[in-house]
Amino acid sequence: MKLCEEGLALIRTQEGFRARAYRDATGVWTIGYGHTSMAGPPHVTPRMEISAQQGEDIFDRDVTRSAEGVRRSLKRDLTDQQFTALVSFAYNVGLANFRRSSVLRAVNDGDFAAVPRRLALWVKAGGRTLPGLIKRRAAEAALFAGETDAPRDGDARHPVEPPRGKPARQSTTTLAAIVSALAAAASTLASGVRDLAGALPAVHPSMIAAIIVAAAAAWIIRERWLKSRDEGI
Repeated sequence: MKLCEEGLALIRTQEGFRARAYRDATGVWTIGYGHTSMAGPPHVTPRMEISAQQGEDIFDRDVTRSAEGVRRSLKRDLTDQQFTALVSFAYNVGLANFRRSSVLRAVNDGDFAAVPRRLALWVKAGGRTLPGLIKRRAAEAALFAGETDAPRDGDARHPVEPPRGKPARQSTTTLAAIVSALAAAASTLASGVRDLAGALPAVHPSMIAAIIVAAAAAWIIRERWLKSRDEGI
């Protein structure tokens, strides 16, 4: 797997070149083709300026680092286009976010059809959904699918925020499950007290039913949390 030219052009175009340091959408000092201090040297400072050649050199180092990180994280062989699309994504969101993303999980699971949907979750910076990030994710998805005429216009800056699903406390499904679990627990406790008081030798049927309801509620809560984490909904 190696970087393809159309993918490298996509990254350059989406990042854009800035010779003078600036603050990105989240206030991080950035220069060149989306280079930040988190990516390694040089450390970006206010009023810092670089030449076009320096920008190319920094870009080469940064994209090589991203490519190596992506390659080490993959468990499957990909086409050069698929590989470069993931490098573009990792270059933008950072290797740490890439490694824990549902994008990588889908790729390693062989669920390539889910990759565009997973990529589309990563479109926020500074608490806002950015049109440039929407276009970039669409371009990366198209490149992953082998479409060489993928859109390349846009302005996607570092860093991108991990997608946040609907908080569990705001989910009506989760709240209903919690209420059911509490009701089941209360029923179990009440039944237990009655059974102890009557010294019954066998387990009361209502206790079995309550345990089943509580287990089902716990399963619903878990599934809701996983869906919120992985799909952002």
